[in-house]
Amino acid sequence: MTEPGPDEVMDRLVQVSFTVMALLSRAAAAHDLSLTQLRALAILRDRTPKMAELADYLGLDRSSVTGLIDRAVKRGLVRREASDDDGRAVRVGLTEQAHRLAGELGAEIAALLAPLTHDLTPAERNRLGALLGRMLPPER
Repeated sequence: MTEPGPDEVMDRLVQVSFTVMALLSRAAAAHDLSLTQLRALAILRDRTPKMAELADYLGLDRSSVTGLIDRAVKRGLVRREASDDDGRAVRVGLTEQAHRLAGELGAEIAALLAPLTHDLTPAERNRLGALLGRMLPPER
């Protein structure tokens, strides 16, 4: 088997990205969530950022995130709280209901994504995980 060239690697990466996004969108839609709402829940699963930080994580402007969080608060998924270190800032975090939903979604997404790596050996899956990890930007 010949090694793929740089253009083919990029094309495959884009194809895999589109496939993953479609699967994530399907999982989100099953719970009446958009892909952006799903991303926000995933970010909030293990942190309570300030609204500005959440906007940065999502790559959205603050006004868009305000509307996103307003809708999530109305659904009982997100709570707002005053920031301890900045009286003007608001932190957002998941409610217990949203933590349960995040657990359900995690299992559903794992089941949807499993076929993508099913034919890989354990060593290939480990290598893929390591390579994907190297491609991610550093944690904030």
